[in-house]
This record gives sequence, C-alpha cells and structure tokens, in this order.
Amino acid sequence: MIEKSSAIVLRQFKYSDTGIITHLFTEKFGRMAVMVKGAGGRKSEKHRSYLQPLNVVNVTIYNQSAREIQQLKEISLLVSPAGYSVNPVKSAIALFLGEVLYSVLREETPLPDLYEYIFSSINWFGNLEEGIPNFHIAFLAGLCSYLGIEPSGSKPEGDTVFDYLNGTFCSIPPAHGNYEGRHVSAILSLVFSSSWDEIKNIPLTGADRNEALSAILKYYSFHFPSLRKINSIEVLKQVFQ
Repeated sequence: MIEKSSAIVLRQFKYSDTGIITHLFTEKFGRMAVMVKGAGGRKSEKHRSYLQPLNVVNVTIYNQSAREIQQLKEISLLVSPAGYSVNPVKSAIALFLGEVLYSVLREETPLPDLYEYIFSSINWFGNLEEGIPNFHIAFLAGLCSYLGIEPSGSKPEGDTVFDYLNGTFCSIPPAHGNYEGRHVSAILSLVFSSSWDEIKNIPLTGADRNEALSAILKYYSFHFPSLRKINSIEVLKQVFQ
C-alpha cells in the first residue's frame, strides 16, 4: 500500500553500494526505517541531501506492515534548520540530537504530541541566531516530559544534588550513590525550571555546558540503556571546548 506522511530524519546507515537505510520518526506511523535505493544517481543524491539529521520531509512509501524496512517512493524537503549545513555548531547539534532520538524513539505508532514538540523545536532551531549552544540542553530538558521521565517534586531550598534514580533534587545525597554533584545539579535545576527563551540566555562556559549535557544523558540512560553510548557526543563536546 502506498502511504504518505511527514517525517523527521533521525539517522542513516549504508546498506550496500547502491542503497542506504534511513530511520525516520513519522507523523502518521511513528518510528520507521526506509530503504533508499540507487545510490550514486542524480535522483539518489538529491534524496540523500534531504535525509540529513533533523530535516523534516514529506515521504511517499510502499508500506507493507509485515516488513521491518519499507521502500521509499518519493521524498520532498519540508523543513531544513536554516544554515546548519554550513554552520558547524548547528550541524554538530543536529547530528547529536538525531542520534539521541534514534535511540529513544522506538514506538511504531503515531505519537502526535511528541511529533509536534520535535517539529516545533526544529523550526525554532532553524530560526535561532542567538543562544544556539544551549539549544540541545533545552531540547533534551523539554523532551523529558514527552518521554515520561520529567523530574518530579519541588526543589528544596538551598544547595541540592540531583538524584538520577528517582529524578528529584534533594538536600541530602541519597544512600544509593547515583546522584550529581551540587555545581552541575544547580545548572540542571535552572535548566529544568526555565523556558526555552530563558535557557538560551543562561551564561554557561563550555565546560559547564558539557558537564550538564553529560548529566542529562546519564539521567536518560537510566530509562534508555541504549543511550549509554552516543558516538556523536564527542564531536559536540569538542565544538564547545
């Protein structure tokens, strides 16, 4: 059956000399893998330029529910974060977030609220000119609520530590030992309690940004074990050194 949907590009892998497999998060079907055939041809090159991480595309596919990988029929570009292809910071962020989303989005069912959050975030990212280095921190903090792992409870007064197991801020370090130190916990508390416009203006050093990112990923990894190894994070950290 031929189906159409808008989709967010997550990641792609070489399948053969003439084909690549691209993983998408579609509005209509949720997570989906599609085969792009004919690598090397003019049409294929155009398709591959569209299938960069965080691009939003319209796809027409030959959808067969019994198959794990569907075949791409047509594709057109809907949204591409403005300038990230020539902006090394945006490019690194897009690659990183595509890999994170590839790891945490597993449902092959439509998730309209989550799709809308990611779609609107990409639009915001595309138009962002200031505060770009904090975008991925803001995005991952906001994504927590859509994944059901938003930190809970009110933050106590004074210095606190972040409890990774329970997703709470507490005054006394928990006995289980899985908590973040007070300096990075203060950054996390600010991030989780701020709006996007506020987060983009938080003055973070490169070291603080990288430590906060590592802490957020560690928290995610307690819920999504596949996140324990994100290859592109090293590239991103080098950008912000």
